[in-house]
Amino acid sequence: MAEVDGATAGPRPDPAPEDTSWIEPPTCPKCGAAVRVCPTNYDRWVSLAMVDLPAKEVPEPYRWRLTKVYGRAPIPIDIVAVRVRGVDPLPSEPVVPAHRMMCVPDEGWAPRPWD
Repeated sequence: MAEVDGATAGPRPDPAPEDTSWIEPPTCPKCGAAVRVCPTNYDRWVSLAMVDLPAKEVPEPYRWRLTKVYGRAPIPIDIVAVRVRGVDPLPSEPVVPAHRMMCVPDEGWAPRPWD
């Protein structure tokens, strides 16, 4: 299921509480664009584009929504990516596309055995 959905990204870095070093935003190894790495609702990680697009511009297999996860307080503690399935969104409704839909590899990029 994760491979079909494209949820094959590694998890975000988990710094120690005393760690004050800067954490760079993740980038795509193929095109160098900034990506949003989010956990999914089935314990995998997915690389998402940094922008929301109308559903009519995103093919169905690449549509994701970001859902806030709440703890005991009314403050969200995390954001989880959920694939848009079942009921299709309205054409103008914003969805988050998977980065692999928007990824255009650099000209010098060559696939490595682990890609």
